[in-house]
Order: sequence, then C-alpha cells, then structure tokens
Amino acid sequence: MNITERIEIARGERPAALVIKRAGIFHLTTGEYESADIAINGDGVIAAVGKDYQGEHELDANGLVAVPGFIDSHVHIESSMLTPQEYERCVLKHGVTTAVCDPHELANVVGPAAFDYFFACAAKLTMDLRVRLSSCVPATDMETPGAAITADDLAQYHKKRPEAALAELMNVPGVLARNPEVMKKIALFDFIDGHCPLLSGRDLNAYVAAGVRNCHESTLLAEAQEKIKRGMQVLIREGSAARNLTDLMPLITVANSPFIAFCTDDRDPVTLLESGSINGMVARAIAAGAEPLAAYRAASWSAARGLRLYDRGLIAPGQRADIVLLSDLKACSVVKVIVQGKIVSEDTNSKNAVPCPDSFRQTVKCRQMTAEDFSSNAKGNVHVIGVKDGSLVTEHLYLPCNTPDILSVAVIERHGKNGNIAKGFVKGFGLSRGAIASSVGHDSHNLCVVGTTPEDMAVAVNALRESQGGFAVADRGAITGLLPLPIAGLFCDQSAEKIAARLQDTLKAARDIGCTLAEPFHQLAFIPLPVIPHLKLTDMGLVDVDRFEIIQ
Repeated sequence: MNITERIEIARGERPAALVIKRAGIFHLTTGEYESADIAINGDGVIAAVGKDYQGEHELDANGLVAVPGFIDSHVHIESSMLTPQEYERCVLKHGVTTAVCDPHELANVVGPAAFDYFFACAAKLTMDLRVRLSSCVPATDMETPGAAITADDLAQYHKKRPEAALAELMNVPGVLARNPEVMKKIALFDFIDGHCPLLSGRDLNAYVAAGVRNCHESTLLAEAQEKIKRGMQVLIREGSAARNLTDLMPLITVANSPFIAFCTDDRDPVTLLESGSINGMVARAIAAGAEPLAAYRAASWSAARGLRLYDRGLIAPGQRADIVLLSDLKACSVVKVIVQGKIVSEDTNSKNAVPCPDSFRQTVKCRQMTAEDFSSNAKGNVHVIGVKDGSLVTEHLYLPCNTPDILSVAVIERHGKNGNIAKGFVKGFGLSRGAIASSVGHDSHNLCVVGTTPEDMAVAVNALRESQGGFAVADRGAITGLLPLPIAGLFCDQSAEKIAARLQDTLKAARDIGCTLAEPFHQLAFIPLPVIPHLKLTDMGLVDVDRFEIIQ
C-alpha cells in the first residue's frame, strides 16, 4: 500500500497506473450517474474519481456504464462440476470479481485436504476467492461421510487462516440443543455464515443470537422478511435446482437493499453457460421491476458490507478497483471487467491450474450392486419423500405404496466405511421406466438412485462405481446416459463446455425415460441431505428432518 502515491494521483500530481476515461459511473450511494475518469493506483486501488486524470495506461469507456465488481455471497464450486480455475473462467467474464466459497462438498469426501486445495487454488486465481472453513463435515450424525472435521481441526486451520470465517452452520438442532462440539466451533469464530431453512420464532432468535450473520436458504417471502427483521442478511439464491429469486423478488427494494445480497450456491455448467452468474440475477430483478439501485447494491455493495469486505463495493477513492463496464445497465450487459486494477483478458489465468492430489480420485469404494439390493416387499401405506421441481424442501407424505409416480429410492454408502444401503420411496420424478443415479449426494456424497426396477437401479449404480462418480441413466438394462465426475465423485478437469454437453446428453436420457423434473440430478443430490425439511433418506435410513431423527 502506497498512500503517498494515491494522494499524489488524486491531486493530479502524478499519472495513475490505469485511468478508465469518460465512464458513466452508476453510484451505489445515491443512484446517480456521473461521467468521470477513474484513476487507479498500481496497487489496484482507486485513487480518484473525477475529470481529466492522466494514466500510464488509459481505457476509453465512453458510452459504457461503470459499476462495482459483483460478489457471489455463497457458492460451492464443486457443484459447478468444474475446477476452481475453470469456474473462474466461466464467471469472471460476467463480472463476478469476488466469491465466497465453502468447500464442504469436497471436505465431506477427502477431509481437511479440501481446505488445502482450495486455499492453493485461490492464491492462483485472478478473482478474489474467499475460502470458508466448513462447519459441518458431516452435516449430521445420521449419515456416513468420507471424512469428519472436528472443532479441533477447525481451530488449527483458523490459526493459519484467521481471515477465514466459519461456513454455513447447517446443524441448527445442534445449535439449539447447545451441542458441545457445535458450541466449540461457534466459539472459534466471530463471523458465521448461516443455513436455516424455514426457521422461525424463538428458534430463529436463538440461532441469530449464537452469532450467525446470514442465510441463503429462504424459500418463502415471509420467512425471508422475518430473518431480515431479526438482523440477518438474506442471501437470495438462484442455483440450478434451488431457484428462489422469483419468490423473493419483492425483497429487492432500495429500503431492503442493505440487508440482502445475491448468491448462486449450486450452479452447474449448463446454467453458468446459459444464464451467467450474478449478472443474470441483476438483469432478471430489474426486468421484474426492481430499481437498478437496489439490484446493483445487492450484487456488490450490500454483499461486501454483509461479508465485512469494506474495501470493495463502490467506485470511490480508497476502494479496491474491481470494476465492471456495461453497455446496458438494465440488461447488465458486461463488456469489460477490471480486477484489482488489471483488465481481464480471454487468457487471464490460463496457466495457473493447481493439480488435484491423487487422493481425490478412486473415492467410490462400494461393492458391485445386484437387483436384490434394491428389491422391496413394501405393502400398504409408506413414508414418501415428495419432491417439488425447483425446491430443495421435500414433503413428508404417507401414501399407499402403489400410488402413481411413487418410485423406489436408495442411498448407498460409497466411502468404504460400512457398506450401508438404505431404501425408501419418492414421488415427483415422473420416471416411466429405468433409473437415474448420482454420486453427488449432499453433503456426505453417498450414491443415490431412483428407479422403476431393481435391475435398472443396480445397472445405474454400477456404472458410477466403474466411472468413479458422476450421473448415470439406465434403461432396460443398459446405460443410456453417463457424465463421469472422477474427482471425488464431484467434478472433473475438463472444460465447462465439454461437461455441459455431456450433462445435456445425460439430461436428455433422463427425459427419455419420463423424468419430468428440470434438474433431476440436482434434485436427486439433495434427497440425502437431512438438514433441509421435511423428509430425507441417508445411508442410515429415512430421516424426519423436523424431528431430526431416523424413523426407519
């Protein structure tokens, strides 16, 4: 940091390292426009905003609108199925200059090595990737993960990385019951990200009082409004499966804007390539009637303040020079991106990949499955997981087992720990034949399969065993769709375009056997997550999330 240079640049006594000339600055303080130059010091900080600044390098932004770089307030990069470097290639061009990442998907498979990998990747990226320390590995004691991370483990990493906050605290019952291990984790951190779907009343008070600052799991408007009133920042999520922007659109007002932000959480490469990232959320919000000031605040300034990143989120002296130049403010059409004073190019960071350790591969260790493993003798009424398109919240149904669209579902422990297989029933996938299976099963990432016959369920699971993870579709005893994800069963090191094409083929195979869900593999992946209401299935059995106990 060279304060002297900044002062000299601001006073016009020396040229800036970079000057963005004649930009139409959209100020997130007042909502006003100003035609001005943006003078940036060599350390990547804005030194001045005004007229007639000179720079060693100059970028003509005449006719373009300048806004602060966008912030994705909560993302699991593993869910993009991409390496961090490839993820950056997809989102940086859309103006995402900061992202807050929780690597708990990978951590549930490989343990603390996930932290080491993501910190190493973050150091090589152009964008600012803020790596959190995962709070819930595993999320509960009602599932079998590949690894566990204790409070003592977190304490060691927090000493090395004091800037790293505690990632989403999913174990709400553990907080409310004052579980000793959960209390030890909370005590280590002064900033905690939240995860509390449908929490309300006194329980919400208690959760917020424990120090939790935000939540990305609001699906209902009244739920989100209550959280804001209790001092939480609501992170409005628009992922691939969980899409909450439309329902929460009334929140996006200038009055509410300091208390909301945007996030993508789990967004696959098809969605990233087709819809972009935070930029797409801004455009949709404005198209739906939100004031641009409210939408752009949520995309940057509000997110920065909520995350305690006070050095960014405005185009103003002393702020980090993360700037997005737009051709159209309402459509959020990105033309050029500047990160910490450097203009982003097509080949930015193209040679800085961090290789994945060998230990991240060969993680699907279950035995070969047979049709016998998935057979059922159920009669009469049964507990049924009700899946709703676009929502991670499931219904707890109790229906006759021969009700139309009720299918068999199973979760298979795949880490080589105990060989558990738990079976149940699900409604909402619409399959008329065949089966679909996934090694992405939040958050312990055991194998999950839904199907019409035990034979096809076994074929789909065995295909994932062979490919070491991914998504599979089986039909009449053959594999008709397969996306291999051999790195921890979660992602791979191919380009987003190649993965998206393979994913599209696999989705088509799922539609061909009758699947009616827009994102069947994402919906399948959340069936084993026992921290989102109301009924889930882990490798240990059927979980009543409201009672937080295994019921069969």
